[in-house]
Amino acid sequence: MKKSSGSASALKEITVRGVIIGIALTLLFTAANVYFGLKAGLTFSTSIPAVVISMALLRWLGNSTAQENNIVQTIASTAGTLSSIIFVLPGFIMIGWWTGFPYWESTAICVTGGILGVMYSIPLRRALVTESDLPYPEGTACAEVIKVGSGSSSKAKDSVESGGKGLKAVLMGSLVSALFLVVVQTRLFASDVVRFFRLGNGDDAPASGFDFALSTALFGIGHLVGITVGIAMFVGALIGWAWGVPHFSALHPAAGDATGFALGTWSHYVRFVGAGAIAVSAIWTLIKLVKPVIGGLKSAMASSKARKTGKGDTLARTELDIPVDQVGIVSLLCILPIAWLLWNFANGAGLGEHALLLTIGGIVVVVVVGFLVSTVCGYMAGLIGASNSPLSGIGILVVAITAMFLVLTVKSSLPPEMGKALVAYALFVTAVVFNVAAIANNNLQDLKTGQLVDATPAKQQWALVIGVVASALVIAPVLDLVNKAYGFLGAPGAGIHALPAPQAGLISALAQSVIEVDLEKWKLMGIGAGIGVACIVVDLVLSKTSKLRLPPLAVGLGIYLPTQSTLMVTVGAVVGWWFEKRADRLSKPKAEATKQLGTLLASGLIVGESILGVVFTALVVFTEKPFPIGVVGDDFAIPGLWIGGIAFAIMVYLLYRWTEKLAAK
Repeated sequence: MKKSSGSASALKEITVRGVIIGIALTLLFTAANVYFGLKAGLTFSTSIPAVVISMALLRWLGNSTAQENNIVQTIASTAGTLSSIIFVLPGFIMIGWWTGFPYWESTAICVTGGILGVMYSIPLRRALVTESDLPYPEGTACAEVIKVGSGSSSKAKDSVESGGKGLKAVLMGSLVSALFLVVVQTRLFASDVVRFFRLGNGDDAPASGFDFALSTALFGIGHLVGITVGIAMFVGALIGWAWGVPHFSALHPAAGDATGFALGTWSHYVRFVGAGAIAVSAIWTLIKLVKPVIGGLKSAMASSKARKTGKGDTLARTELDIPVDQVGIVSLLCILPIAWLLWNFANGAGLGEHALLLTIGGIVVVVVVGFLVSTVCGYMAGLIGASNSPLSGIGILVVAITAMFLVLTVKSSLPPEMGKALVAYALFVTAVVFNVAAIANNNLQDLKTGQLVDATPAKQQWALVIGVVASALVIAPVLDLVNKAYGFLGAPGAGIHALPAPQAGLISALAQSVIEVDLEKWKLMGIGAGIGVACIVVDLVLSKTSKLRLPPLAVGLGIYLPTQSTLMVTVGAVVGWWFEKRADRLSKPKAEATKQLGTLLASGLIVGESILGVVFTALVVFTEKPFPIGVVGDDFAIPGLWIGGIAFAIMVYLLYRWTEKLAAK
């Protein structure tokens, strides 16, 4: 390995001011993400908003570096991922096990699981980041923002960075994206194009539909993930809504509103099909990653050995991870309290007679399954971005595995009334593994950003530990506040304003179905597994016969995620492909500069909506109004739909034309 161009001590990375800014942003974004996720069923990535705010603050303070900005976003990025625990913890309320969120227990789950996720991601870095061609769209976008802001971009420097063209592209994308969201919040523009309908006459005819979000952030993500992933996700959406929803709604007819019927069918049947497809694709991904992961482990151990023998200065600074022996010690320090938490929960749940068996089984699931799903989540983050990685799908698989373990080991020796205790224990184990997977998913995205801005991996990894602790401190209080104010849909005594928390409802329902031996859900996942196998075969054939590919995980995502998330990603992928094809007609230097400016524009689209999304989320919380600045009511929905859709199309066209002209200057 080549020697680093600069010593680790000479380069400003972890600083007191950077850590303070990172922690402050983490606390703010975590609170916003918890509320937004419970209401909308998704969380937003906080890396890019954090780095934009960080650059402004550190530039004002003076003498900042790209690497220092990278540490701030690394700390703050945990707010967008650790808050994903809201996809599990509300399940305890929904099944009537908890009436509130015990602070220390909930916080300990987040801290221990999150730090273990950081440790698990370290041996995966070489396999999935440095020696992989995965695009990591959000990590790449974040790196571009950092490089443009610091003036350290090395790609097409003369044509893109001179004159501030790159910064202009990011700012233009951010400003236009933010302005569009402001108008959407006034309700003069519709937020999405929604249509659900019956496929035939009669109140019980099959149903289908779509929800096409007018989101600049999703459009930008589509541009970054590329045409292959975008089309694969669209194929998945077609499987889900052109076949799945009509098929299962025909098998289970019901009268009433087409919207509720279609969404209910998708939630209760099609999402389990998608989970099955993701499961098979995940296993296939693991099989393909065995060799590079082993290689990464060997490389990590070689790095640690070089340090111990006094040859650490021969390693490039950008290859310095937390040493393997320290990884082992920290992992053990996480596993021991996790074991105590499992033991204590089992005793408190009335399962004391089986506490030892349940604790051992729970630890095996956390250690083994946790590492496996960390690998899969890291791959998915590299494929489509950390915020689009289907963590709730991973939660479904983990809770199914844990619940099956309980059925095979202790259920037969317990009275029927202990079924709820077993469901609660399955949720508890799943919550820990969920944190492991979420943080590993996020850390690899951050490490990609670090690779692109010449950061030290070990410092990023310790920074993420800081972020995990900071984020964990506020999750339980915000959850408790929301529970007291609104409650959760499906929970005992929930009112009409209860928040849906859809993933938590789905995961807790699956735990109940497995423990109660509900074979229907397993059949649905089996169908999805068959679809996943078919996609793997098609992708293998395409890899041998053409340049086209059909990534199986992306197809599974398309089935599992709502069309609100997938359709605009596909549009962004197609438009980004069209833009780059136009750029290819230019001379090579100008073509590369144009493509890079397109990437920066897409990054800006994500930045603008993300930052304003945080602001409007806070306004919704404080005003208790879904549209705090709304100026029209529901009667303007149809005009808003046409005006918003046309405005979005014109906006996108003008932005790309402006980018081409900027590159031509």
